[in-house]
Amino acid sequence: MQQSLDSTSQTQTAITDSRQNQGPGGFLEPLMSDFQIICECDPAARSWLEVIFCYPGFHPLSLHRLAHCLHIRKVGFIPRLISHLGRFLTGIEIEPGAEIGKGVFIDHGMGVVIGETAIVGDYALIYQGVTLGGTGKESGKRHPTLGNNVVVGAGAKVLGNIQISDHVRIGIGLIMVRDLPPDSTVVGIPGRIISHKQSKPLSPLEHGKLLDVEAGIIRSLVSRI
Repeated sequence: MQQSLDSTSQTQTAITDSRQNQGPGGFLEPLMSDFQIICECDPAARSWLEVIFCYPGFHPLSLHRLAHCLHIRKVGFIPRLISHLGRFLTGIEIEPGAEIGKGVFIDHGMGVVIGETAIVGDYALIYQGVTLGGTGKESGKRHPTLGNNVVVGAGAKVLGNIQISDHVRIGIGLIMVRDLPPDSTVVGIPGRIISHKQSKPLSPLEHGKLLDVEAGIIRSLVSRI
């Protein structure tokens, strides 16, 4: 577990350093990655025009990249205004201070909230209703850190300054308040790790096929009583 936390800490540091070293046009490269990942992964994306004009997950990310670029340069008011505009237009709230990696896909997206100190790694997939939120009133880092290639299912709540390592799959509607090691699959309320690596890899879009083995055993026992 300590090794996994050290790995996640290195991921967090690398993402933060890359954001701080962005040039004036530093938001363009991740923005193009966001566009490309939608075209590659979503079978409903029929043309680049649809992605640019009709994808609500793409619009707030585009606005956030601009807002964050201004935020790290200590520009006041305008980044918050851009964030509020994105929330008003799409129903997706991304605070200007949040650090978002490249190739991130917010699918459908209504009700997604990403907090001020949250960090999202490269090629994460986030479904509608997800909250990457804080707990308490402490200052400093108080929101989750997601590693690379993380999938967060619809309605999931990931709360507090916790570390979600690379290649983690978080199931639909769960509440997660503790660190997760790499390559784990988590389901239930509260979230429980049901496997550390999928024997048969699933597509990131198949987040509804995360079977809860423990719940299945419990149902089987209840049916016998």
